[in-house]
Amino acid sequence: MRRRSPRRLLGVLAAVTVAFTLFGSTSAAGAADRAPAAKSATVAAVTPLSTSTPVVFVHGYTGNASNWVTAMSVFQLNGWSSSKLFAYEYNSYGNNVTNAQGLATFVNNVKARTGASKVAIVNHSMGGLVSQYYLKVLGGNTSVSHLASIAGANHGTTFAGACLIYTTCQQMYPGSSFISQISAGDETPGTTKYATWYSACDGIILPYTSTRLSGATNNNVLCQTHIGYLADAVVLGQIARFVAS
Repeated sequence: MRRRSPRRLLGVLAAVTVAFTLFGSTSAAGAADRAPAAKSATVAAVTPLSTSTPVVFVHGYTGNASNWVTAMSVFQLNGWSSSKLFAYEYNSYGNNVTNAQGLATFVNNVKARTGASKVAIVNHSMGGLVSQYYLKVLGGNTSVSHLASIAGANHGTTFAGACLIYTTCQQMYPGSSFISQISAGDETPGTTKYATWYSACDGIILPYTSTRLSGATNNNVLCQTHIGYLADAVVLGQIARFVAS
């Protein structure tokens, strides 16, 4: 095996140092729109959690657990054990009500396995619909400490018009009965801390502001593509720190 030169080793160490600096600092690429004062007061009363909180990742339309490889690496760099990181998979072509029910079962299993009373959920794209239905309609907010929605289709996307043959896409289209159900009234129920990340460069969530949730900390990322988020170490680092808060 070829030995690395001292200079190359120093370069690797420098790169690792830069990575930790990125994860430990606030990104200049986005600005947070804070939640209303009344909601913030409620959220502030929640006991801060640490990296011992299990995290459940929920992929988007046609996604799978492999979407979260980079995110899990970033969370581990920020202090999580791999035994506390879980990826939920569901049927992208089925029904998001069923998918949310599956998420409820998955969360209960994670809680039983880890002994935790609550988990954090990080979702992407259509995973936002699955997560919101679980927290709001199925009462899952009592089992969730933090909800981070990355480019979530939380109020729908007209891009779903390209796949309306599937129930999930019908539910993801703006104005659907499914969207109406999860957006009516309080969009951020319970004591769960909610945050979203969205960008005008998304290209899939149309309009891109669909991701925003009333009562959440909504982070406007300067420019990131819909799939690009999954490899964006800066944004993923922000999300890890949010979950640890």
